[in-house]
Amino acid sequence: MSTDDLQTDLTRRTENSPRELLSRSFFFLCAALSIATTLAIIFLLTTEAAKFFSATAPLVGVTGETASIVEFLTGTRWEINNGKFGVLPLVSATLMITIGSAVIALPLGVATAIYLSEYASPQVRSVLKPALEILAGVPTVVYGFFALIYITPALGTVFPSINFFNLLSASIVVGIMIIPMVASISEDAMSAVPDDLRQAGYGMGATKFDVSTGIVVPAAVSGIFSSFILAISRAIGETMAVAIAAGSRAQLLNPLNPADYLQSGLPMTGAMVQLLTGDITGGGLAYRSLFAIGLTLFVITLVMNIVSDVVASHYREEY
Repeated sequence: MSTDDLQTDLTRRTENSPRELLSRSFFFLCAALSIATTLAIIFLLTTEAAKFFSATAPLVGVTGETASIVEFLTGTRWEINNGKFGVLPLVSATLMITIGSAVIALPLGVATAIYLSEYASPQVRSVLKPALEILAGVPTVVYGFFALIYITPALGTVFPSINFFNLLSASIVVGIMIIPMVASISEDAMSAVPDDLRQAGYGMGATKFDVSTGIVVPAAVSGIFSSFILAISRAIGETMAVAIAAGSRAQLLNPLNPADYLQSGLPMTGAMVQLLTGDITGGGLAYRSLFAIGLTLFVITLVMNIVSDVVASHYREEY
């Protein structure tokens, strides 16, 4: 009997054992539960958002106002008391926080990953990596109050015209929040690069910096890019920190205008918190707008994850 035949025979025997069948059923149920939960969320968001877009009942206190998917996607005013449900002001604030946090977190996270993977000794790595994980475990509401108490006053010394609630402070604190995600995933990807590639670089006379930036980083680019997408998705979906630091004024802002970062804004997650904590009627148009915003967030995050998978699979190296 060949080695392959022997391995196949042993696999069949173990697969048919009661213990193996029980384990397989348990893991299948876990996977099925994850899929069922995702499908349930999609179903809830879709059905409630459909009710919002097809609503015929007027908003409480406002006559003649109905929801429209065109007005929702293209409207420039978010004023639920006046029946205005344009999502563009919310999207612009979310986009600005995402861009600002990415500018802070991505280079710092990759630099941290390079240090942990290529420069840090095992003793230093054993201290710094758990410290990063602790940073990732701090409650987001604490980050929000940290932004109000420390970051905003510090920014006020540089920008006297800055609002107390502003998008720059929110961007900085969200950037700090997602640094551990970028650093941890990127460091894992760099550590998976075979040492033979490093030794080949050293054999060619390359320095530590040349090997780290010219060999290790390009070889781990798929994992690094995946960390970027996951971190940006986290920034888009962040709730409490931006709800506290960014403010609650819904206005259309220009992400390419640095001065707009000094203004307050209302991101999509902040609008959802504002609606849930406000005086809205359950089942009404304002209540259902929560699910329209949630569906918009879900679609944006889903598209980003699909792009991440495509790019990661395109640049993934096989070792």
